[in-house]
Amino acid sequence: MRESTLTQGLAELIMAKPVTAGDLEQAALLTLDALANALAGRATEPGAILLRWAGASASADAARRAFLLGALTHILETDDLHRASVVHPGCVVVPAAWAVAVREGIRGHAMLKAVLWGFEAATRIGMAVGPSHYRIWHNTATCGPYGSAMATAALLGLDFAAAVHALGNAGAQSAGLWQFLETGAMTKHLHAGRAAEAGVLAAELAHFGFTGPPAILEGVKGWFTASCPDADPEAVLRAPDDPWQLLQTSVKPWPSCRHTHPAIDAAQELRQRIVAGTIEQVEVDVYPAALEVCNRPAPQTDYEAKFSLQHCVAAALARETVDFAAFAAPARAELAELRDRVQARVADPYRSAYPRAWGSAVTVTVRGGERLTVQRSHAKGDPEAPLSPIELIAKARMLMNYGGVREPDRLIDAILALTDDAALPDLP
Repeated sequence: MRESTLTQGLAELIMAKPVTAGDLEQAALLTLDALANALAGRATEPGAILLRWAGASASADAARRAFLLGALTHILETDDLHRASVVHPGCVVVPAAWAVAVREGIRGHAMLKAVLWGFEAATRIGMAVGPSHYRIWHNTATCGPYGSAMATAALLGLDFAAAVHALGNAGAQSAGLWQFLETGAMTKHLHAGRAAEAGVLAAELAHFGFTGPPAILEGVKGWFTASCPDADPEAVLRAPDDPWQLLQTSVKPWPSCRHTHPAIDAAQELRQRIVAGTIEQVEVDVYPAALEVCNRPAPQTDYEAKFSLQHCVAAALARETVDFAAFAAPARAELAELRDRVQARVADPYRSAYPRAWGSAVTVTVRGGERLTVQRSHAKGDPEAPLSPIELIAKARMLMNYGGVREPDRLIDAILALTDDAALPDLP
């Protein structure tokens, strides 16, 4: 490679990476997942606020459309997650790519290639930031702009130098803190929207010759120095011949923080082996980040419940389906007694395996003292236990129905037809 900085190396790595028909097919499925999330996000209180804002004050430019789509996509906690980077790439990359592709009249193959490029940039940088970054900074917000910039660079046909400028100025806009968790504020949705918008703006400016810092990552006054005390810079360019990182991205089957999913998965299996009403104690073994983000023994809102290991495990043990209703006020009241019996702790092997693997174990003690344990090294929806295309399409249909989409199957077919280089369909 000809790079002298990490962003130069990253741009070259991505631009040289071959794209197969299988890669495009998986990109189409993850594009469908992201767009279905955006359409479902409209049927929420934050979504209604965003739509009122869009109708009253948003300009018609692609960056602002990317902001709106990105924010909507990240509301319901059902969007994708790349484990090694702890980034939700779909809610940033797909909105940016879609908004620009619609404006430019770009067809399916180029759109899907841009999605592959964007996932690669966001997740490779996410894998380099180190665990300390994630304790304060929201990786989707901070790494996302690199992904939306690279996706937009692909769609605008930026050359190598301009793509590097786009990445530099995308990184200069990187931001997003976890403080919102203390009150359940709506800020997390803003994170995804701004990350999508920032990358579009950076790449559009680069298209006109606006320059950016090529050493934004590793420079003495760059991003790693500012916010990543235990960064692993070599991770940005490590294993360049690996499959696209989009293929290593997990798809969520349940509408809660991904850190809760291994425990939900294990608890759902346990539910089939226990008699209702006999549970006396529940122990949940997790990795540190899961406890740091999702330790909420008494959630007071739907959103807090989605970030509560205690509530999610109780729901999986007591209810046939962990769906949107499982986090609403009636369910929180119904599950309060069982939730109080759930104790979560950090334990190996899950501590040492993270972030390569997101695992958990759930142990239930039932009346009479019998203890039953189910372990998960990975959760359903991970590349090791993927949702089938049929399951993913069913999820998209459910989300679209939730969002009030008429004839969701027609829209699903049109999005999947992007693999045939079809034109982008209009979103309702």
